[in-house]
Amino acid sequence: MPTDVHFLVADDEPYAVVQLQGVLDQRSAEALRGALLSVVADRTPAVIEVTGPRIDDPTVLSTFQEVARETADWPSRQPMISVPLAFAGPWEGVGFRLADRADRPPPHSADSLLRADLEPVTGAARRARELVTEACARWEQPAVAGPACIVVTELVNNVVAHADTSMTVLVGRGVDGDTLHLSVRDWSTAVPVYAGPVPTTAYGGRGLLLIQAVALRWGVTDLPDGKVVWSVVAPDYTD
Repeated sequence: MPTDVHFLVADDEPYAVVQLQGVLDQRSAEALRGALLSVVADRTPAVIEVTGPRIDDPTVLSTFQEVARETADWPSRQPMISVPLAFAGPWEGVGFRLADRADRPPPHSADSLLRADLEPVTGAARRARELVTEACARWEQPAVAGPACIVVTELVNNVVAHADTSMTVLVGRGVDGDTLHLSVRDWSTAVPVYAGPVPTTAYGGRGLLLIQAVALRWGVTDLPDGKVVWSVVAPDYTD
């Protein structure tokens, strides 16, 4: 049986504090991964401070590496993940750091992130495009506005057509100042699938092809209660 591990997320700090009770081992690592990814998806900007678990198997700390890697291209950027110094190991430089509460990091600046909470209705894609256009104007990135609007339209339309849940659209400025990072978080576990070539007479069905054609890279991250579909758009990029 899986190890019984309970997760509690406290929001009384300017960032999320993930409190764990129980034993973290290989059997509970997937639950830890899901909990941390959900925190990053739903509490943006995300700085995660993990407190309280008993770690009998030090290799479970690789889960923190996995979370940092999976969220590296999300608009919220990599979360800062703190675990107690007592668990120190060879983990520095892999997207999170080991720290105690006296060394907690500040949250990301909201100036590099825009957000819209949308319902799966007609007009959702238009609102998402407006958000992208606003971001490109604010951050002086006109070269990515066109492809980014194509990508976000397809991401949102996929939620409207297939997931039929509410969604959160995030637009973030890349650390290099040139790229734009997009994500759509929904509450459906159905993963977008490329179904192969589409007949020229077909209406629709080309969403993933369009994203593949104009995005620098994109992907899907599964969550316990849904997913995040993300994309990175660069100026003048074509596959």
